[in-house]
Amino acid sequence: MDNKIFTSGNTKATLLRFAIPSIISLLVIELYCMVDTVFVGRYVGTEAIAALTLAFPVQRLLSALPLLVGVGATTLVAKHLGEKNIGELKITIRNSIFLTAIILLITMSFLFIFKDRIIYFLGASSATFDYADKYISIIMLGGLFQGLSITMCSIMTALGDTKITLYSNSIGAIINIFINYLLIVVLSRGIEGAAIATTLSQVVAFCYTLNKFLKLRKYYSLEGIKSKSSISIGIIGTILTIGFSTFVIEISDAVVSIILNNLLLSRGGDAAIVMVGVITKISMFMFIAIIGISSAMQPIVAYNYGAGNYDEMKKTLKLSLKVVSFISVIFWAILVLFSNNIIGFFLEDKALLAETVRAFRISISLLPAVGIYYIAIHFYQSIGDARSSFLLSVYRQLVVFIPVVLILVNYLGVNGAWLSYPISDGISAITSVFFLYKLWKFDFSEEMESKGLQNA
Repeated sequence: MDNKIFTSGNTKATLLRFAIPSIISLLVIELYCMVDTVFVGRYVGTEAIAALTLAFPVQRLLSALPLLVGVGATTLVAKHLGEKNIGELKITIRNSIFLTAIILLITMSFLFIFKDRIIYFLGASSATFDYADKYISIIMLGGLFQGLSITMCSIMTALGDTKITLYSNSIGAIINIFINYLLIVVLSRGIEGAAIATTLSQVVAFCYTLNKFLKLRKYYSLEGIKSKSSISIGIIGTILTIGFSTFVIEISDAVVSIILNNLLLSRGGDAAIVMVGVITKISMFMFIAIIGISSAMQPIVAYNYGAGNYDEMKKTLKLSLKVVSFISVIFWAILVLFSNNIIGFFLEDKALLAETVRAFRISISLLPAVGIYYIAIHFYQSIGDARSSFLLSVYRQLVVFIPVVLILVNYLGVNGAWLSYPISDGISAITSVFFLYKLWKFDFSEEMESKGLQNA
């Protein structure tokens, strides 16, 4: 693994080399997440789907924390690679692994201690509490393994191994399907079987990733770093600063989920919880292209920024916007046209199915426009502008969506929740255009010259 992938001179080929494995990997992740919903929906019951919806914020938190570290590590590692600063690259890798482990251990301990209160806070009813309790208690155990896998894959991707995340997630997804079938269909273990399957598949994926990472560790002679250089508060701070925007995006989904669960429970009961759970799971397929292209763009931009190749950096931005728009529209069209068949795979209740399909089509009506929003966030992260990426990351979900949904649900009931999605997506896209236009006009060469004079 070396930096030749960044210096091929073919922007489109480089972007696709990162993007295709990323998109396929994200597709595998979504299938991974959907497996439990399919099995419990068909073999356990709708209350179990509601329980998985309640567990979503916990799962999102356990993946958001390593992404916080992983995105920061990806940007720094790619930047140091562009600068040919191997010493800082090595220290960054060590700090990333250490930080992921510490954060997850603290978080998991907190979740175990306050588990019952947290489940009720997430919107559980008396009918869904036991299901949610069983599922969350088990899947938390796999959080550490999943988190370390995410961080290690992020580091290896930044170093040029663009397929590692795909392979790791694919192994986990395949294992998850087989164990789900065995425990739920054959052994009738119910929602506990789904949770055990998820956890075991995460452990297997971690073992594969760790084996690959240890080979990388030897390749870059990471064991050669002196112990006094192992932990750097400065590097940890930079990692957290860069990755914070991604963390906010991920955790915003969890915050929105909690608010929606509680709003809809009072307005539409457990049936509404089931609907929003299925809609959330399926709509995540739209983000496969959006996040896949955005995350693929990030190490390329970071490398060129570190190397001072500003024309190539902007060329990558322009191409990413075109590709993300084209692919996300294709995904959107497929989901709209086949929504009845796709949602029917989860729900057998005909009345609930028809209502969910209608709500789903409303919710994703402007979702392709969100691609611009994510490209803007990842580009600002790539150049180390944590302030702008943070402002954008909190904007769509926390600043726009939550006030809109609170107002519309108050006046329109459950239908107000579905209308809140396209309204917030449209506003976010328009705002992102302004940010990107400002970025496009910025003179990066002048900025670097100024920094060089100051350092001199």
